[in-house]
Parts: sequence; structure tokens; C-alpha cells
Amino acid sequence: MEEKMLTLEKFEEASEIVKQVTLETKLVFSDYLSSLTGNKVYLKPENMQFTGAYKVRGAYYKASTLSAEEKEKGVITASAGNHAQGVAYAAKRNNMKATIVMPTTTPLIKVNRTKNFGADVVLYGDVYDEACAKAYELAQEHGYTFIHPFDDLAVATGQGTIAMEIIKELPLVDYILVPIGGGGLAAGVSTLAKLLNPKIKVIGVEPAGAACMKTSINKGEVTTLSQVSTIADGTAVKTPGSKIFPYIQDNIDEIITIEDEELIVSFLDMVENHKMVVENSGLLTVAALKHLDVKDKKVVAILSGGNMDVITMSSVVQQGLIFRDRIFTVSTLLPDKPGELCRVAGVIAETNGNVIKLEHNQFVSTNRNAAVELRITIEAFGSEHKQQILERLEKEGYLPKVVRTNI
Repeated sequence: MEEKMLTLEKFEEASEIVKQVTLETKLVFSDYLSSLTGNKVYLKPENMQFTGAYKVRGAYYKASTLSAEEKEKGVITASAGNHAQGVAYAAKRNNMKATIVMPTTTPLIKVNRTKNFGADVVLYGDVYDEACAKAYELAQEHGYTFIHPFDDLAVATGQGTIAMEIIKELPLVDYILVPIGGGGLAAGVSTLAKLLNPKIKVIGVEPAGAACMKTSINKGEVTTLSQVSTIADGTAVKTPGSKIFPYIQDNIDEIITIEDEELIVSFLDMVENHKMVVENSGLLTVAALKHLDVKDKKVVAILSGGNMDVITMSSVVQQGLIFRDRIFTVSTLLPDKPGELCRVAGVIAETNGNVIKLEHNQFVSTNRNAAVELRITIEAFGSEHKQQILERLEKEGYLPKVVRTNI
């Protein structure tokens, strides 16, 4: 059956089937991102799905294609989290046993939610590829049906139903931005988009530290990276799918790569301007909007997921504030005498800066009367305000030096 997938007939069939387990994720127009880019930007919030990501689409549609015997034996998969939850939920809805192999680096929230859907979780390996090898081993041993997270045409067909919804709601869409890990989502979305309207441009977006698809496209064949390094754990894949690769070659117009620092800033954009929590892989398309060299176009950015644990969220927020110059640290030397600390604090207060941390080092010089070091971590409104604070401190004779911020 698989060779008949990714046809308009199968996409239409899948669109009806996935409605049984998906929530309606209507497009959200973004005034903020539109004004920032000069385009009409819409968000497809798949982070709002019941399982927290789009993956339930492909998993549930794949489950609908299994025989009674395959369902009786159960299913297995490997995933960094979102596909795991999709398969676990699909198995629960079909009364099937599900075993999920997850990398040991998977965020705790994804592990726990997968277990809550009734699946057996096996933690193995540091990255997806190692977990995948273990899952194939277990599938062979127990006779489970392996549901690949991306290199499966039925799964890709299910994921592609997102494009059907986008085009029905916004028929004149010009660009669709889609995250790429292994390529299943991108293959499904781009293929269906081109079937419905060949003029639509579909742009794939990868983390720069795991750009396996762009590397493969440039070489003209599926290529394995020697290593991956990115905070976008859901797209940290070394080898793209070989079955879906030809569809990517035919239908993806361009691939943009994004540095991790851009994802951190994009997280703040989504929280502050849309009150949405979007995981790092889901933020790839938001970050890519600034790299899209077009104006006055209707652009849809697919937010693929929102499963982020609180510790990671806290770290990303802190780093985002630092990147935006909303928090910064300065080092200055001052005489060790009564009133100096109060005077420095007063200068910062007069410029509307907020002191959130002080470190006083009396041993920077053998002559304490001449100089002690004071490190001040300050909250500001942004880069312009930060500069005003620095200029005022310098005017008062403190000669501030910006140093690394550790919160």
C-alpha cells in the first residue's frame, strides 16, 4: 500500500481520518511578525494539539492502515518525544500495545506524557538514531510493527493533512514554512501543497547544527552527518528518510538553516506577543521569517509542537533576555569605602535600571582603598536603555565593562 501514498486521493482520505483525533488549529494572524517582516504572516498552531504536536496525524493515519494481525501484535517506534506521544495516543485509541524507545536526553515532560497515554517507554541512546536502532531490534524480537517517525509514506501522508487545512483556510497562500528533522512533515506538506497549487512556495527550515536534509539535497543523495548539536531536540536527526527524500527533492523550494540563538529569541517573541509556548523545533519557522527575502506575501509558519519542560523553558527565557539586552552584567572598580555601593545603585536607579544581583570582590587589588571589583547584573528595557545606563555610569567615573551574565 505504501507505494500508493502521497496521492491526492490518499491525502483526502487521511484528512477525514485524522479529524477523529485532532483539534482544529485555525490560522493565527500575527500583527507583530507581519510588521517585522513586511509580509502577512499567519501561524499554524499545531502546538495546540491534544498531544502537543502535529505528530498524532501521521501516527493515527498509519494505524488506520494496519491489518488486524498487526494491531494484535502491537506497534513500536523511536522518537525524541512528539512522535512518541502521537503513536502512544493512536495505539490507545485503537486498543493496541505500544512500545516507545526514546533517547536518554528526551525532556521529562515528553517521557511522562508518553507513559500517561499507556505506552511502555524504553530509554536508550543519546540521539534519535541510536534509539531507532534499538527499536528495530525490539521489533524483530517481538514481532511489533515499527512506525517510523518520518521515513514512512503513510505517516508522511497523515502529516501532509496540515497543508489541506492551510489551503482551505487561506487559498491564496504564497509561502508555507515547515520544520525539517527527518523530513516526513516536509514531504507530506510540500507534496500536497504542490498538488493543490504548484505556485505555492514551500520552504523547509532546519537547525544549523543538524542540517542533514540540506546536506543531502546539496549532495543529491541521502547523507548521514557525523554529529548533531542543537537545542531543537525534535529535529536533531543525523540521517534524513530515504523513502521521503525524492518528495523533498521534487517539492521543497528552498531550505533555510537556523542557529540556536535565533530560536531563543523567537521563544520570547511567541511568549510575549502571542502568549504561546512553542518548543525549539517548532520555532524554526518563526526564526526563518526574518531570512525570507520577500515582501507583501501571505506566509504561513507551521508551529510543529509545544512540548517543552519547565527547566528548559526557564533556561531559554533567561538566555533570551540576555540576547535582547534586557539583562546584562557590568564590572566596575570603586574605592572600598562607605557609601560607594549606595552611590552606584543610585546612579542605576536614576536611569530606571533595576539591580537584580551584586557581587563584591575585595581581593581584585592588594590596595582595597584604591579599588575593589563590583559586578552588577541589571534589568533593562532593551539595547537602547542598556546603552543609556552604561553611558551614565561612565559619566560618573565608574568605567563599566560588560561581562558574561550568569544568573
